[in-house]
Amino acid sequence: MKILFISDVYFPRVNGVSTSIRTFRKELIDLGHEVHLIAPDYDDEDKYKEKWITRISSRKIYFDPEDRLMDYFKVKKLIPWIKKENFDVIHIHTPFVAHYLGLKISKLVSIPCVETYHTFFEDYLHHYLPFIPEFISRHYARWISKRQCNAVNGIISPSQPMLNILRKYQIETQSKVIPTGLEEKYFTRHSGEAFRLAQNIPTTQKVLLFVGRVAHEKNILFLLRMLKILLNKHPNSLLLITGEGPAEEDIRNEIKLLGITDNVKMIGYLDQMEELPACYSAADIFVFSSKSETQGIVLLEAMAQGTPVVGIAELGTASILFEGRGALIAKDDTKHFSGRVDELLSDQGLHQRMSEEAFKYAKKNWSAKDQAKKLISFYTSVTKKYEEKKK
Repeated sequence: MKILFISDVYFPRVNGVSTSIRTFRKELIDLGHEVHLIAPDYDDEDKYKEKWITRISSRKIYFDPEDRLMDYFKVKKLIPWIKKENFDVIHIHTPFVAHYLGLKISKLVSIPCVETYHTFFEDYLHHYLPFIPEFISRHYARWISKRQCNAVNGIISPSQPMLNILRKYQIETQSKVIPTGLEEKYFTRHSGEAFRLAQNIPTTQKVLLFVGRVAHEKNILFLLRMLKILLNKHPNSLLLITGEGPAEEDIRNEIKLLGITDNVKMIGYLDQMEELPACYSAADIFVFSSKSETQGIVLLEAMAQGTPVVGIAELGTASILFEGRGALIAKDDTKHFSGRVDELLSDQGLHQRMSEEAFKYAKKNWSAKDQAKKLISFYTSVTKKYEEKKK
C-alpha cells in the first residue's frame, strides 16, 4: 500500500506521537509498503530533513511553544502532487491542522481517511486553557472529539480503555485498538553504568526515573511528593526527570518547597537511540503517575531494558501494566505509591525477578511488527468499506 501520514508534530519535537509515526513507518517499510509524511518544519529543519517527509512552514503556538501550527494554505498547494502520487489511504495523527487537511485531501482525491486518537484531550485541554472553567473545557473536548472521530472513515485507539471512552462519546466510526509496539533494537541492552558515570550519579545510589514531557497532565508533582515520603526510608534516593515542557517552572518550585533539591535531577531531552535506552538501564525503578495516557510507550521502553515499573494503572497504562509482570501497581495515593517503590528497593530478590519479568513481558507482547500488520489489516478493511459506499 501507499500511505500518506499527516501530523502536526514530528521530530525534533519529542513525544509519543512522533515515536509512533517513526515506529510504524519503519515496520511498514519492512513489510513492503510505502509511507510519506506531511509535518511542520522546525528551526533545525535541515538536521531532520528526510526524503519521505514534506515539511510545511509553521508558526509557534503562544500557549504551547513546543508545538507548531502548519500553514493550511501551503499544504493545500500539495494537492496536485498528492493526486499524482496515487496514495491508497490517508492516516491523520493529530487533531489540529492535520485533521482538517486530511479530511480535505481525502475528499479531493477520493481515498479513505483514518485517524489515530493519540491524546486524551478531555484530561488535557484545561491545563493549557486555564482561563476557561474545567467543566467547560472538558465538555468542549468531548464534543470536538466526537465530531472529528465521526468525520473520518476509521479510528485507531492505542488502547482498549481509550476506545471505551470514545464509544461513550457516541463515536460510530469503524474502530480498532492498535498500540505502538517496540522495534527489535529497543531490546538490546545498554550500559547503565556508563550513563551514570556521564551524569555523575554514584553506582550505589538508588535511581527512580521518569521519562516524558514535563507537562501538567503527566502528574509529576505527585512523584515529587511521593519521593518526599520515600526519603524517610531511603534518604539517598534520586528522582531523575528527563524531558522538557511547560510545567518545568512549577516542578522546580515544588522541588524547592519540599526541600528535596539534592534528590531530584532534571536533565532535559536525551538522544532516543543511545542515551535514552542507557538512561532506562541506569535506573533501578521506572516511576509513572500519569492518569491521562492513551497508551504509555515509555513504560514499554523501560521494561525492554529490564527496568521494573511502579505506576498507576489508569486509562491507557492499564492496558500495559499488570501486577507482577515487570510492574507493581500503585494507588493514586503518594503514601501507597512510595510503599510500592520501597518494596522493590528493599527486596533485591523481588527487584531481580521483576527486572527479568519486565524484559520477557515486553519482548513477548509488544512487537512493533505485529502491530504494523494489524494496521495494514485495518487499512484494508476501511478501504473496502469506503469503496463499497462509493458504488
